[in-house]
Amino acid sequence: MSHHLVVRVVAKLLIPFILLFGLYVQFHGDFGPGGGFQAGVIFAAAFILYALVYGLNNARRVMPDHWVRIGAALGVIIFIGTGYISLFFGHNFLDYDVLAHDPVHGQHYGIFAVELGVGLTVASVMVAIFFAFAGRGHKIDEMEG
Repeated sequence: MSHHLVVRVVAKLLIPFILLFGLYVQFHGDFGPGGGFQAGVIFAAAFILYALVYGLNNARRVMPDHWVRIGAALGVIIFIGTGYISLFFGHNFLDYDVLAHDPVHGQHYGIFAVELGVGLTVASVMVAIFFAFAGRGHKIDEMEG
């Protein structure tokens, strides 16, 4: 793949902007369309683009398999932990009002935490699915040269 210089340079220029757009979608999810799921898919798309251009082995060095598993589990823990915090304070599961002194602020904190957990889980699972399917064939591994 080293002979595809234009593709490598364009990908190197685009990946940071894709990740930045993923952050925008993640943090803008409280106020408009977007949120954790969409941001997770955008983050995963940046890593998948990296793997397609620079090779699967290089992508696994950037995002090792154990980080992918930890990210998926941590996202679920953040989501469920947000719900259990409200149960701990005597409210319903995922009742965010108790997360701050003001119920409106509590709603914002709760939605942010849940969307962060969803985004982390979605990105990790999408990358894990790509690694599982891409690792089965030899096409991507042959292009790494």
